[in-house]
Amino acid sequence: MQAEKITVWIETISRQWYKRFDSFIRGKRYTRSHYDPCVYYSKLPRGEYIYLLLYIDDMLIASKSRSAIDKLKKDLSSGFEMKDLSKATKVLSMEIERDRRSSKVSLTQKGYWQKVLQRFNIDGDMKSVNTPLAPHFKLKTTMSSTTIEEHEYMTRVSYASTVGSMMYAMVCTKSDLLQVVSVISRYMHIPEKGHWEAVK
Repeated sequence: MQAEKITVWIETISRQWYKRFDSFIRGKRYTRSHYDPCVYYSKLPRGEYIYLLLYIDDMLIASKSRSAIDKLKKDLSSGFEMKDLSKATKVLSMEIERDRRSSKVSLTQKGYWQKVLQRFNIDGDMKSVNTPLAPHFKLKTTMSSTTIEEHEYMTRVSYASTVGSMMYAMVCTKSDLLQVVSVISRYMHIPEKGHWEAVK
């Protein structure tokens, strides 16, 4: 019962903070995105845009205009206690890589994947493939006659958590995993060793 009260209290505080922030940023003539309520943008005098992405109490500001970024930071610090972390290198477990010569910005989750592999003890036990779901994997509900040893082995495997970690990466940077995650997630209720081999 006490845990429920704490959760509600935290949610109420979070909601109040968001309402305050939303009111503040809209007062600075920023528009909230219709597609994501945590994305705000404003059109600058020269036709460029400035974007603010909000995740709980972390913010990411993006614009071609350095002066617009500096002005927004100044405005934010007048209304909120904040810490300026300067150039963004990471957001939501995604690393931001810049190639200034070719004017390219890309997102990667190399560090995230390394942590996932270590967490589930599969970093030295996986096989690299050119396609996310190799053609020789024919997955079905019952993969083979499961031995007692295989069944015991699978009770120690975090199949659902591993698939969930893959889903997060799929949503953020690895859209090519969509099909394979769709397939392997069908077997979360009772995975067998063959399903686990496909995940690895």
